[in-house]
Amino acid sequence: MKKIYHLSTCDTCRRILKEWEPLDGVDLQDIKTEALTEGQVEEMKQLAGSYEALFSKRARLFRQQGLHEKQLSEEDYRELILEHYTFLKRPVALIDGRIFIGNSKKTVEAAKEALHS
Repeated sequence: MKKIYHLSTCDTCRRILKEWEPLDGVDLQDIKTEALTEGQVEEMKQLAGSYEALFSKRARLFRQQGLHEKQLSEEDYRELILEHYTFLKRPVALIDGRIFIGNSKKTVEAAKEALHS
């Protein structure tokens, strides 16, 4: 299975998806127009090891809601990701039982290799 969770309005996500082309046989989900389900978040957590690994501390809402000043639990991270798409570190690629989270150069390259191997 190959699935990529992304945000179509995000320039970084668009650039990365273009870099990963061709995306034949890959299921793309725009998390802004198609909300994440509990099952999807749980699957990502199982592969990532924690909800915190999926959580974007760079999201504007993170500071706006004062979350940077709080000690968040795994359950808090889970609820926040389900509550608003902006809290998911993007893009997230699920490729044949492996997960690639975020936009670091190393992660993007590893995901590209996995997509085309």
